[in-house]
Amino acid sequence: MANDSIFNIGADVQNINAEEIVAQIREKVEQNMDDGIYQDPTIAAAEKHRLINVKGIEDFTPYFMSCLKASISIDINDFEIVEKRSKFGKILVKYKTLIWKSLKFYTYRLWSQQNYVNSLLLSALETVEQNHRIKLESLEKRIEELEKKLEEK
Repeated sequence: MANDSIFNIGADVQNINAEEIVAQIREKVEQNMDDGIYQDPTIAAAEKHRLINVKGIEDFTPYFMSCLKASISIDINDFEIVEKRSKFGKILVKYKTLIWKSLKFYTYRLWSQQNYVNSLLLSALETVEQNHRIKLESLEKRIEELEKKLEEK
């Protein structure tokens, strides 16, 4: 069985079909996505990608970088304050809203700075990854040229 996947399942026990088990897992993930169990689209995409598309590090690096790009920024927008306790619920929501409004200025500044740092780190990581990829491609090309020269001799 030739399998290039990073994730392999195998068993030495008779009557166990590992390929069938993997197919069932993939089918279940697809069904869960269709049923909306993975409500967060990032989770659904990650599960689908990991189980179906990732065949090796060459596939993982671009996917990992795209995930970083998608999640680099902290959401600094207001959010709904919900109180599940019914007793004093409205009062607690008003109190929490008042606290949030009074601290919003400071948290926005902190989040903005964190978003800036995150974007700088992503840019640095992208630059390093790109430089490594270019160097690797040039080394592979050089190896091909040297192998051709050896064959010609």
